[in-house]
Amino acid sequence: MSEPTRERGSSSDEGTPQPAERPAPAGGFWAGVREIVMIAATALVISFLIKTFVAQAFWIPSGSMEQTLVYGDRVMVSKVQAGPWSVDRGDVVVFEDPGGWLPPVQRVDRGPVVNAALRTLEFVGVAPSSQGNHLIKRVIGLPGDTVECCDDEGRLIVNGEPLDEDYIFPGDEPSTADFSVTVPEDHIWLMGDHRSNSRDSRANDDGTGQEGSVPLDAVVGQAVVLLYPFDHFDWFTVPDTFADVPDAP
Repeated sequence: MSEPTRERGSSSDEGTPQPAERPAPAGGFWAGVREIVMIAATALVISFLIKTFVAQAFWIPSGSMEQTLVYGDRVMVSKVQAGPWSVDRGDVVVFEDPGGWLPPVQRVDRGPVVNAALRTLEFVGVAPSSQGNHLIKRVIGLPGDTVECCDDEGRLIVNGEPLDEDYIFPGDEPSTADFSVTVPEDHIWLMGDHRSNSRDSRANDDGTGQEGSVPLDAVVGQAVVLLYPFDHFDWFTVPDTFADVPDAP
C-alpha cells in the first residue's frame, strides 16, 4: 500500500518547530515614570553642556546699558566667541567682576524649596543666571589701544579715530570725565551705554588704564541676542563707527 500523499500547502503539526512567543513589554505606571525621568535627565545633561561650552542666558541687573538693554532684559551669551582672539571693539560682553566693581549682593530668599530649585535650574542652564558677580558692558578698547576723552566735539577717541556713538543713552555725553589710557596686554576697556549711570572702566581706573581694564580671561561671552521681552527680540551687531578704528600701533 502506498504512503498517503500530502496536499501542496499543507503542514504537519509534528516535527515542525513553532516560533517562541515574545514576552509582552513591561508596561504600567512606573515604566512611564522611568521613561520620563530618563528623558528629563538627558535634557538636563544636554542643557548643562550647552550652558558650559556653547551659550548661557543672563538677565540684566541694572540700567547701565540703557537704552540698548534695560533692567530685567534676558540676553543669550555665546561662549563660542569668548577668548582673546574673538572679542572685538563694539561687542557687548558679559564678564565676571574682576574685583571691587560690584558691592556684595544678597539673593532674595524665596524659601528653601524655591531657592534650591532656582539654583539647580541656573546650574544646568535652564534658568538665566542671576549671580551677583557678572556685569555687562560694551568693549571700547582692545589690548594696546589708546582710548581718550574727548575731542573738540566731545567724542571718544580710539587710536586717534573719533567714535560717533549713536547707541549711548539719549542726552548723555560720551564721558563727563577726561582721560587718556593705553589698554594693557590681555585686557579690554569697557563702558556702559548709559554713560551717566555706569560704573565701568572709567570709575575703576587710577588714570593709567591698569586698574580699570578688565582681563580677557574674565570674559564669559559675547551677547548675541536679546531674548526677552519677546516684543524687544533683537540680534546684537557691532556699531558701524568701530569699523574705522585702526589697529593699535
